Amino acid sequence: MQELQLYIEGTRIDLFKDETVSLTQTIQNVKDVAKIFTSFTKTFTIPASSTNNKIFKHYYNFDIVNGFDARIKKDSSLELNSIPYKTGRIRLEGVALKNGIAYTYKITFFGNTVELPDILGEDRLSSLLFSSSAYSIPYSAANISLYMGAIGNSKLIVPLITHTDSLYYNSSENVAGTNNVSYNAGTVKGVVWNQLKFALRLYEIILEIELKYTIAEGYSSNILFSRDFFNVSNPAFYNLYMWLHRKSGAVQPSQQVSSITSQVIFAAPSPANTILILQGNTVITPAAMLAFPSRIFDNEITFTTTSSVPYVVTITLNGNVVFQSTSASGTRSFNNSFNEVANAGMTVSVTAASTISFSNVEWEFNGYYQPLQNQGGTSYTDTVSTTSFSLTNTFDFLVSEQIPDVSIMSFLTGLFKMFSLVAYVDKNGTIVVRPLEATSASVYGAAGNLSYYTDSDINSNDAPVNYNVSSFVDTTKSSVNVALPYNEIVYGYEGTGSFLAKQHNQLSGSNWGALSYSGSPTGQSGGVNLNASTEIYKVLIPFEHFKYERLINVSNGSNTTIQWGWSVNENQQPYIGKPLIFYAIYRTGLTPISLVLSGSSVQSKTFYTIPSNALNINPVYQSKDNINFNNEINEYTNTNEFTNTLFKVYHSEYIIDVFNTRRRITQVSAYLPLRILFDFKLNDTFEINSQRYIINSITTNLQNGKSSIELLNEV
Repeated sequence: MQELQLYIEGTRIDLFKDETVSLTQTIQNVKDVAKIFTSFTKTFTIPASSTNNKIFKHYYNFDIVNGFDARIKKDSSLELNSIPYKTGRIRLEGVALKNGIAYTYKITFFGNTVELPDILGEDRLSSLLFSSSAYSIPYSAANISLYMGAIGNSKLIVPLITHTDSLYYNSSENVAGTNNVSYNAGTVKGVVWNQLKFALRLYEIILEIELKYTIAEGYSSNILFSRDFFNVSNPAFYNLYMWLHRKSGAVQPSQQVSSITSQVIFAAPSPANTILILQGNTVITPAAMLAFPSRIFDNEITFTTTSSVPYVVTITLNGNVVFQSTSASGTRSFNNSFNEVANAGMTVSVTAASTISFSNVEWEFNGYYQPLQNQGGTSYTDTVSTTSFSLTNTFDFLVSEQIPDVSIMSFLTGLFKMFSLVAYVDKNGTIVVRPLEATSASVYGAAGNLSYYTDSDINSNDAPVNYNVSSFVDTTKSSVNVALPYNEIVYGYEGTGSFLAKQHNQLSGSNWGALSYSGSPTGQSGGVNLNASTEIYKVLIPFEHFKYERLINVSNGSNTTIQWGWSVNENQQPYIGKPLIFYAIYRTGLTPISLVLSGSSVQSKTFYTIPSNALNINPVYQSKDNINFNNEINEYTNTNEFTNTLFKVYHSEYIIDVFNTRRRITQVSAYLPLRILFDFKLNDTFEINSQRYIINSITTNLQNGKSSIELLNEV
C-alpha cells in the first residue's frame, strides 16, 4: 500500500483510511478527439474532522461570517509516500450531515490544465489590455493607406476586405464614383478607404493574454504558453491575422460619438533660452524650478478662430485636470494659475461637437526663476504656440473596441481545434502547447513531422519514452475492444455565411473548406460504408471562413494580382459572422489598385495586403499549407495544388489510425512502480510483450497503485 497525502493551500487534510482515491489522465482520447484542456479529476469524500472543519470553516454553518468561499477553487497538491506527485485545485462540493452533525465533506480535485478556463472564465478578447500606442490609431485615409503596406513584424495591417462594397477591375472603364479598382489618374473611383478595417496578428493576442493574466495582476497563477507552436518562426501560425470586425458594415466607436476631442500640438517654445521644455504635446517645467522661490505666476492660453462652433478647453497636469473652461466660441483667452509645478507635464485638449479650425493657439507663461538658492532671480515669459490647428471628425481605431466580441476561451479553443493542439502544464507552470501531430516542414523547418508523439529538439524533456511494463501487467484479465465509436468525422468552420462561401455551399453541396472522413475523405476513392455505428462526430471551429476572389480584368479576361474578401451575406447586405481568421500576404509590384482618399483625391497602390486561406500564393516554390480542411480549389491559382490542408498536416495521422481496421483499444490492469507513476508522460508509450502502445487514458488508484489502462495499438 502507498500512503497518500492531500494538501489544500499548504495544509494537510485528513482522509478516510478506506477511501479510494483514483485519478484519470488523458491528453487525447480516441472517443472524444475534439476535447481539449483535458485533465485528471476525482471527486471523493473526506471526514469532517477537526482539521478539515477548520480548513472549510464549518461550511455547513451558514451563519458564520467570512466563512469558506466554495465558489472559488483552492490550490492543492497530492503526494505519494510524502513525495510530490500532482498539483492542481480543490473544489468543495458539499457537506453530508448525520443527525444534524457534519460527517463528511465532498471535494473534487482538478489537475492543472483545467486552470486555464478557470482563470479566463467568460472574459472577452476586448478585456485584454492592448495598452500599447500601436493599438490606438486614428481611423483616417492616410493611416488606412499606410497600413495596407504594413507587414513583416507588424501588429496591425489593413487587408483588402470590404465590409459592404463589391469590387471589380475593368481597365477600359473610367467612370467616377464606381467600385472599379482600375487606377486612372484624376478619376475618383475604386475602393473607398473607409470600406477597409484593420486586422491584428494572432500572436499579439497570445502575448496580450500572457500580459494580463499574471499573479502580479491579482490572478491565481501566471498564464504562460510555451513557444513550441506559438512562435515567430512558425509561419503557419505567425502569419495568421484576425479581422477587427466587431459589427457589420462601417467602423464605428463602441459608443456614439457626440463630440470630438483632440490634444493641441504645440511647436518649440519661444524665446530660444526658454525655461520650459516641450516633449511631444506636453509642456514640461524643469527640475531646477524646485529651487526657491521659482514659480509660474500666471499663464494664459488663447484660441484664435473665426468659427462659431462652441468648444471647451481642458488643461491636465500630470494626468489630472487642473482647468476646464465653460463652452466658448470665437477667439477666446483663458487665464489660469498653478504654482510650484516643477517636473510637471501639462497638456491641452479641446472638445467640440463638430469640426473646427484654429489659425493659432498660443500658451504664454509668466514666472520668476531662481536657478540656485540665495542667488538673485529673474522674471521670465515663455510661449508655446501652433501656426494652425484643426479638430477633425476622426476617431481612434481602438483594438479593444473593434476586436470581435468573443471570449478568450472560445478563441483559444478555436486555435486548438484547428491545429489539433494539446496542452499540459510542465513542472515550471508553463502551459506547453504542441500539435498532436505536424507533418509539414513549414511548421518546424526542414525537419517537419514534429508532434506531441514524436521526438523533439525543442524541449528534450518532453521527448516520449518507451516503458516496458510487461512484468507489471495483470495477465489474468484484459480486453480488446473496438476503437471506432463513430462512423464519420466532420471537420469544418462554424462561420460560412459570407456571400462567396455561401455561394460555394449552394453550388457544390458542401460547406466551404469542410471535410468529411469515414475511412477516406469524401470524394476520394476507397471509401467504405462504416455502418456499425450511426454516430457522426463533428469538429467545428468557432471562426469565420471566407472564400476570397481573385479579380479578373473585365476588359480582356486576364488575371490581376488582386485578391479580396467581401463581408456581406447572400443578400449582399453587410455581414458580421464569426471572428475571421486569415493569412496575410503582402506583395509589391502588383496590379495597381485605386484607393479613394476623399471626394476629390485618389491614390494608386501597387503594394498592398491580400487576404488568403493559403500561407503563400505559389505552391511550387513556397509552402502548400492552407487553413482549409478539404483540398479546395485555391482562389488565387485556381488549382488544388495547396495540398497541405489542416486535416492532412495536423489531424490525418491520428484520425486515419482511429479508422484503421487494425486499430483496437486494449484494456489492462497493472501495478506500476512509483518510478513510472512519477515520471511517465501521456506522450510516452507502454510496451507489453514486444507490442508498443499509445496511452489513451490511465486511471490510477493512488492507495494500492493499481492502474486501469486504455491502450491504442500502433498501426
